[in-house]
Amino acid sequence: MESIIITEVRPDEIQDLQRICKLTFSETFSASNSENDMNNYLSENFSLEKITTEFNDKNSLFYFAKEGANILGYLKLNFGDAQTELRDPKALEIERIYVLKEFHGKKVGQLLFEKALKIAEEKKVDYVWLGVWEENLRAINFYKKNGFEEFDKHIFKLGNDEQTDIMMKLKLTN
Repeated sequence: MESIIITEVRPDEIQDLQRICKLTFSETFSASNSENDMNNYLSENFSLEKITTEFNDKNSLFYFAKEGANILGYLKLNFGDAQTELRDPKALEIERIYVLKEFHGKKVGQLLFEKALKIAEEKKVDYVWLGVWEENLRAINFYKKNGFEEFDKHIFKLGNDEQTDIMMKLKLTN
């Protein structure tokens, strides 16, 4: 493998962002959800209009993990009012870290996570938090390995299906 680099998504890459969002979400969750729920979720949450609105939010950041010209995964971070729940000015939310299945186990997710931590340090936040589906054991183990602890639960709606997300937090020492 060539070296993997993490780059901030540029405005001219929004369609690439939309593609990787849809593809990685589908790879991760389609086997566990109905086709109808998946299709509805993908069209509502990853429309070009919605991705563009999120991209243009000054309190959200997107990064690609790339190897050469290939996009392997992406990261979405939220601050302040862009956070999906807590909206704590002293926190950073990792809303999404997704990696193409063929690159699982190749440290791509770890590199994206380390980028999130670097930004959290630059922003001088007290903690990083996220929500992860209770059935996504691979992701839960990844976050626990990186020092996250469970602190709450919330409902995540995928189509008509209400699912439970575990909310996890990593306290930072500034």
